[in-house]
Amino acid sequence: MSKERKSTLREIMQMAWSFVKRNGFTMAEALKCAWRNFKLKAAMKMRIVQFFFLKVDGSTRQAFGTLQTSVMGETKGSGRKPNDNLQVYWDCEKSEYRSFKKCNLIKMV
Repeated sequence: MSKERKSTLREIMQMAWSFVKRNGFTMAEALKCAWRNFKLKAAMKMRIVQFFFLKVDGSTRQAFGTLQTSVMGETKGSGRKPNDNLQVYWDCEKSEYRSFKKCNLIKMV
């Protein structure tokens, strides 16, 4: 197995275990959600993606986001360390950075 593939699988398993420990997911649910997050991040690096996630108040939000550097705005250092539980993305509708909890990702279109 190549190093890149091992690294990818390690990242997915670590994310799944964090869903199990922090959110009480079963391992099957956690792996499905981890793969969804991995595929979303890969797609956002290449194009603008439509996806849905649960907001903290329980409502569903439709978002159009990307991680392409050509589309994203200026990045300023905030001095905060990154949170592994959040996915940060560039919201193409609001033209601002947004984030959501990775465990709340519903689907990607």
